[in-house]
Amino acid sequence: MVEILLLQKQAYISEAELYGDFNMLPLVETLDEIEQEFSTYLFLKAIINGVIIGSVRAYQEGDTCYIGRLVVHPKFQRQGIGTRLIREIESIFRTCRRYEIFTGHKSIRNINLYKKLGYKEFQVKEVSPNLQYIYMEKINENLQSNIV
Repeated sequence: MVEILLLQKQAYISEAELYGDFNMLPLVETLDEIEQEFSTYLFLKAIINGVIIGSVRAYQEGDTCYIGRLVVHPKFQRQGIGTRLIREIESIFRTCRRYEIFTGHKSIRNINLYKKLGYKEFQVKEVSPNLQYIYMEKINENLQSNIV
């Protein structure tokens, strides 16, 4: 858990710089808080040479899989690790009707990644004058095609 928390803090520094906000939840989350999430969320990690270089968490509520905190170590970004983590979450939660994820409005790389993976914007929420969350969803087409 400590490794995931440290990775999360490394990965979110660029987001904090983008928004001018170093008090973002991923940067101030404590070990106790992340340990509590282990009881609710499924955590996946990407490992190279015994070191965690990527992570994502998700949980199911009703027919929706909520995906959060996709993080990849800055040295390993843009190598398909985030894509593989998201696809693995979708595979594990394959019985969900939909998947939901959100990111900040200035996080163009994240938005483009999610769009590439089939996610579409469905809601924008203003968090502060400098931050809006873009909520994106993906309908599970495999599940839809099995409905008669």
